[in-house]
Amino acid sequence: MFRTLMIASAMTVCATGAMAEGLVITKNGDRAGMMGSPDLFTGDVYVEMVFENKDPFVVNSGKVTFMPGARSNWHTHPAGQMLIVTEGTGWVQEEGKEKHVMQPGDVVWCPPGVKHWHGATDTTSVTHYAVQQFEDGKNVEWLEPVTDAQFTE
Repeated sequence: MFRTLMIASAMTVCATGAMAEGLVITKNGDRAGMMGSPDLFTGDVYVEMVFENKDPFVVNSGKVTFMPGARSNWHTHPAGQMLIVTEGTGWVQEEGKEKHVMQPGDVVWCPPGVKHWHGATDTTSVTHYAVQQFEDGKNVEWLEPVTDAQFTE
């Protein structure tokens, strides 16, 4: 129920903002992508920004593809994060808890301030859309890398 309300709220905000100035369509292939920074990720990660934080819609989104063994550093989000898995199989883990498998169609809600990581499994790639809201101009607090031991536990 909470996930449905979050998605419906986001769609309402997006639709309201879009109607105020008219539709803006960004075609597939027109968005720039880049390899994820080794300061923030382990392994090969490709990040394609989907949309930017533009007032009044204070969220942004990226399409992120993790190759086998790749993952984010530990991190938190001041206003939370939604992950929408579109391809492959990956893992997500909250600090101090067990890893969970993520597969296409899964939506993962990471509450504000919860330390977590996400990425591929050791043998499969995964792609997800990451959507995060800004709070006081910030949407993520990057922390230390996930060790190989933590990744394979």
